[in-house]
Amino acid sequence: MLRAAAILLLALNAGAALAAEESPFELHAQATYAQQFKPSFNALYSGPNSLNASRETSYTFTGTLYLGARLGEATELYFNPEFVQGRAFSGLHGVGGFTNGEIQRGTGPELKGYRARLFLRHTWNLGGEPEAQESGQNQISARYSAERVVLTAGNISVLDVFDAMDYSRDARTQFMNWSSLTYGAWDFPADARGYTWGAAVEYITAGWQARAGRFLVPVESNGLRLDRDFMQRYGDVAELEVPYKLAGRPAIVRGLVFRNRVVAGAFDDAIALGAATAAAPDLSLVRRLQTKAGFGLGTQVALSEYVGAYARAGWSDGRTETFMFTEIDRSLAAGTLLKGAGWGRPDDSAGIAAYVNGLSRPHRDYLAAGGAAFFLGDGRLNYATERIVETFYSLGVAKGVWLSLGYQYLANPGYNRDRGPANFVGFRVHAEL
Repeated sequence: MLRAAAILLLALNAGAALAAEESPFELHAQATYAQQFKPSFNALYSGPNSLNASRETSYTFTGTLYLGARLGEATELYFNPEFVQGRAFSGLHGVGGFTNGEIQRGTGPELKGYRARLFLRHTWNLGGEPEAQESGQNQISARYSAERVVLTAGNISVLDVFDAMDYSRDARTQFMNWSSLTYGAWDFPADARGYTWGAAVEYITAGWQARAGRFLVPVESNGLRLDRDFMQRYGDVAELEVPYKLAGRPAIVRGLVFRNRVVAGAFDDAIALGAATAAAPDLSLVRRLQTKAGFGLGTQVALSEYVGAYARAGWSDGRTETFMFTEIDRSLAAGTLLKGAGWGRPDDSAGIAAYVNGLSRPHRDYLAAGGAAFFLGDGRLNYATERIVETFYSLGVAKGVWLSLGYQYLANPGYNRDRGPANFVGFRVHAEL
């Protein structure tokens, strides 16, 4: 971890030098360490994929370099090496709304490096008043026309382009729960680390925006290897965004639809086979080419200069196993983010949010019959929606460095009223340039 931190410090110094020279190349960096503690909680029973009822600790450490280059007047290239280390609660089992958005499937105690992103962005400026875009992570300082078409292609996170909520999208600086990253019910295309390959096209105007894309999906549920046959197996997504005013304050509403084609097991198929063979249902025995579809609706509003609020609602058909994100078929989230400038601390922020997650009827029947899925499996199920409240305070302790304290309350972990509630407290240190 110390070696990784030293590498990051060198990168920060190099990035500052590049910025000072106003180079066509830019370098930014981030490092985040988060640790959480869970006291023991009551549970009438536990299964193979339950949240451990005993006390536990969990941590993550991530670091990312954001390299950008302007290849021409309208073309940009970005490359993100990343490294990660950590330990999840209960082997990343037992809940739908996991408490740390930095934890990845497969993360372990040894520091691992990999390529997170490698993509091109090309902009066709069509006209209108030019808009200045400040330098930032994966954004070279530039000027774009108010009306434009943007192509993003390569190795990215789908959340780089879609559902870009200002107040709830970054577990490194804002809310940490997985339910805060995007629509919980959106099984968005990604490998086990949260990245994929594909392309998205956006049409942006001052009055509205539309975007659509196709992306690779894993070969197997929550796997790392991506399926290259994007004509047969894929994740499609489209989104419409419209600005509006709420009580005279600027706001945005978004609608998103998605459709995935993957080799997955259907819950009803697994239940039927289990009944026929007098065995617990098993998704791995009934996998075939399946389609999952769903939608999301979201809005955000600047309530004042220093206060913003958001809400998201998501739904998926819930017929088949979760393939790329987490086990949520119905999701509702709402929260408020406050900027510290409102109380004389411009580098501070604070927030509070609530999430309600649910399962489809086939999904809950499968778990109640003793089935185990990728994340869930208590052996049986007394179903109730998973209800989570999260709050945090982020303190700016130095230029580019923040210390956050956070708390999450989780009722009915794993959608089971026979277990919990569970409490999580933690802290986070984040540095960036």
